[in-house]
Amino acid sequence: MNATVGDRLLVHGNSVGERDRTGVIIEVQGSDGEPPYTVRFDDGHTGLVFPGPDAVVVPQ
Repeated sequence: MNATVGDRLLVHGNSVGERDRTGVIIEVQGSDGEPPYTVRFDDGHTGLVFPGPDAVVVPQ
C-alpha cells in the first residue's frame, strides 16, 4: 500500500452495523509512501493508522 499526503483512506467496517470510516492522510511516516499514516478522519478524530486488508487508499 502506497499513499501521499492528501490522499483519502477508506476503512471498511468489519462487522455488521459498523460504518466505513474515511479521512485524509495528513502525514506519511513510512518510506516511499508506506504506512503508517497520520489520518484526520471525517469525524474530526486524528490518529496514527497501520492499515489492514480492510483499508483502501483513494488517490487525489
